[in-house]
Amino acid sequence: QVQLVESGGGLVQAGDSLRLSCAASGRTFSSFTMGWFRQAQAPGKEREFVASISRFGTMRNYADSVKGRFTISRDNAKNTVTLQMNSLKLEDTAVYYCAAGRSPGIITSSYDYWGRGTSVTVSS
Repeated sequence: QVQLVESGGGLVQAGDSLRLSCAASGRTFSSFTMGWFRQAQAPGKEREFVASISRFGTMRNYADSVKGRFTISRDNAKNTVTLQMNSLKLEDTAVYYCAAGRSPGIITSSYDYWGRGTSVTVSS
C-alpha cells in the first residue's frame, strides 16, 4: 500500500513557474514508476498524462504539451517526486495528481495508487 500526498499547487500568472511535490508513504517507493496526471475542471475533460519517471530515474516521459517546459524528478531516499513547471500557460490550469504504478505507462490504468490532487490555476 502506498499513500501519496501532493503539494505545491496555487494561482500563478502565465509565464511563471511552479513546483509540485508528491510525498509517498511506505518502504517500497523505489519499486514504483511515478507519474503526474492532470484533469481540467470542465465537463467532459478526462484525466491526462503529464509526465512519468522510472523507478531509479533513468527514464522520463512527457506529454508533448509539456515537453521542454516541465521536468519530473524523484528522490528515492526521501520518497518524493517533483514536477517543476516552467513557462506556465493558461491551458496548464488543472488539478494535478501524483500516481504510482508497477508498470510504466501514459494511461491511468497503468497506475495503482493516486493522490488526491493539488490545484494549479494559471491566469493571464
